[in-house]
Parts: sequence; C-alpha cells; structure tokens
Amino acid sequence: MKKKQLEPAAVLLIIYLSAILIGTLLLKLPVSENGPLSWTDALFTATSAFTVTGLAVVDTGSEFTLFGEIVIMLLIQLGGLGIMSFSVIVFVLLGKRVGMKQRLILQQALGQLHVGGVVKLVRNLLLFSIAIELIVACFLAIDWVPQYGFAKGMYYSFFHAVSAFNNAGFGLWPDNMMQHADSFIVTIGITSLIILGGLGFTVLVDLFEHRSFRKWTLHTKIMVTATAGLNVLAFIMFYLLEYQNPGTIGNMPFIDQLQASWFQAVTTRTAGFNSIDMGAINSQTAFFMMMLMFIGAGSGSAAGGIKLTTFIVMAAAMLTYIQGKKDIHLFRRTIKPEYVMRVLSITMIAFFVVITGTFLINVAEDLPFLPLMFESVSAFATVGLSMNLTPTLSGAGKGILIVLMILGKVGPLSVAYMFAKRSQETHFKYPSEDVLTG
Repeated sequence: MKKKQLEPAAVLLIIYLSAILIGTLLLKLPVSENGPLSWTDALFTATSAFTVTGLAVVDTGSEFTLFGEIVIMLLIQLGGLGIMSFSVIVFVLLGKRVGMKQRLILQQALGQLHVGGVVKLVRNLLLFSIAIELIVACFLAIDWVPQYGFAKGMYYSFFHAVSAFNNAGFGLWPDNMMQHADSFIVTIGITSLIILGGLGFTVLVDLFEHRSFRKWTLHTKIMVTATAGLNVLAFIMFYLLEYQNPGTIGNMPFIDQLQASWFQAVTTRTAGFNSIDMGAINSQTAFFMMMLMFIGAGSGSAAGGIKLTTFIVMAAAMLTYIQGKKDIHLFRRTIKPEYVMRVLSITMIAFFVVITGTFLINVAEDLPFLPLMFESVSAFATVGLSMNLTPTLSGAGKGILIVLMILGKVGPLSVAYMFAKRSQETHFKYPSEDVLTG
C-alpha cells in the first residue's frame, strides 16, 4: 500500500508547533525567568515570538533574564527568517543536496510561486538579513550606547533591530517605544527595518539585483509603490485622527507629533511597536488601524495579514469589473484569472477566521468589544499591537489568540489546503446558469 505523503503546509505546521513547544520549555527554565511564569504565559510568549507577532502578556524586559530574552530573540529570528531557511544553509555547508521535498516546504514557508531558485533566495536572504540587522543596530547604538553604556546599549540595539526587521514588535521597555517617541534615530532606524522586512524577501533580492524600475518584476513594482502609498496615507490619517487627542500625540510638539504619526503608520501593518499609548487612541483610529493590520505587508515576508499584493489585485479586479473591462492590468501586465480566485479565497478565509476568533474571544472575555476585536485582528495579522488588553485576558482568551497567531503565521489558505480534499481535474463541464447578485 502506498504511503500517503503529508502536504508541505502540514509539514510546515508540524515544524512550527515543534519550535513553539521547544521555545515554551526553554522559557520555563529557571534560568530564563526572574519570577514564576505560568505555562500559559510561557506558551503565549513563545508563540508570539516565533510567529513574530509581538503581543505580550508579561513585561519582556523585567520578567525574563538575559537568557530568556536571548531565547525570545532567537525565536523571533527563526520565525522571521524560517527554520527551513537555516536548515537549508546547514545542508549546503555540509555539502548535502537539498531535495525536492525540502524545496517544496521552503516554497511554502517563503510564500513563493515556484520551486526554482528557492535555495539561492535563502542564501541571499540570510546574508542580507544579518548584514542589515547589524548595520541598523550600530545606527541605533548612536542613541542607546550613551544612555545605557556600551554593552547594554549594543545589546538593546541588536535585540530591537532583530525584532524590527522580522516585524515582531517585541520591546525591552514596559512602554515599548513610548519613551523614544521623540528620538529621530530610533524613528528612522526602526521604521526603516520594518519597511525592509515587510517588503518581502523576493522583493529585497530583486531590488538588489536590478536597480531599474523597468527591470523589476510585477510583484516588486506592486510592493514598492503600494507600500509607499499606503504608508503615506496611514501617516496622514493617523495624524488627522489623533492630533487633538491629549492621550496620544495631542500634547506633543509638532515635530514629535509627525514622528510619532510616521512611526505608528509604518508599524501598524506589520510590526506592532508602539510609540504612543495604544489604550488611549480614538475609536476611529482603532478601526482604521484594524484595516491596515488586516491588509498586512508583503508575501514572502515575516509579516502576516492577507498581504498587500492580495489587496491590490483584489482592488484591481473590482475596478476592472466596474469599468466593464475583461482583463485585469497592472503595470502593463495581465493578471491571470486563477490568481483572482486565489486572492478571493485568501481574503474570505482570513475574514472568517478573524470573525470567528473575535466571536470566541468575546464569548470568553467580559470586556469591551472594540479592544477585543482589535486584539483578534492583531493576533491573526501577527502585528502585535494591543489596546493594553493582552495581560488582562483569561486563559481561554490567551488560548484563542495563540491559535489565531499560529493560523496567521502558517497562512489561512495553507491550512485550508491541508484539510481540503484535492479533487482530480474533470474533463466535462456542467451547464451554466446565471445567479442574481448584488
């Protein structure tokens, strides 16, 4: 009898769950914690770190020892760049051949459309990631070494560089980045890493190899232009919605208001750092931020959400239908109809996951609806922003968020593939009939 092979997505999920379990055990070691840490909080922290979410049930800087913080940083790096990526590099260094099964898993983990070139992509990805993290860590050290001393300042710089590039949002201060809201160096350094990490690994390689806009792939063109446009829109909207709010940026000097608005605009779709009090934002701002989190960043990046390219293709399909055209065109390229079906599937599955998660967490927690929905969207999109609610959740609420973070990391479409029965292509068609819509 022929042995049934697991889907690459199923293998990936098993690897992720194993890494989270190992991370949980390491965080529960006496050498990792300064005080008693429950198994639930250890599991939540390990999940949040590995899925590069950034939601925190305890204060990372005070509850964990240096060893515990390093465990969290390694989980972030492994989760952001991928366990399979590191495994492939080890295989290459040992002179072993990377088989098709490993390449398929890599393709799934990195969100690539094709198997070809994934090993080269991984090699370039690791080299670039480590280099850019070190460079920006040295830039952040300009601000933090004079404040905290050389050893602590460099450690803080590298920890937050890793957290920012992998779009994790973990900070070592109780207020995350609020005390550095007026720092130009921190604002530029952290947001630059977030943008680079959120573009996606394929885009970074394409930008490095091709300096001309005309030579970029369609995916790169969409990501670069849409990221720039959405960041500017988010910056303007956040400022307009919050500039009169004394609880966030209302009492800041004008320059600091602009800095905080830019910081929050960039971090909302992907990373989860905060330089303002998230519990004090207006309800309109919270709703706008949920939309940004749901969209997310780039395919093949560490970020979650439905992905920016998914949103752009879906918007282009809508405009094409409204204009009465047949083919979808972006940057003088035609989008295939099967890709429209794919983005529609991703969006609908993500929508139902978020709605289900929001419903369940509202059943489990006797708390206001808006902050709970904000929490659910943030967990699924692996963003990590919270309206100061995460530490107050019950065990059931934390469990729901853990599931949402894992689903967001693996990807809802990948999970659906695991459970769906893959039917063989048929050689006949049923008669067509119109359905009333709209």
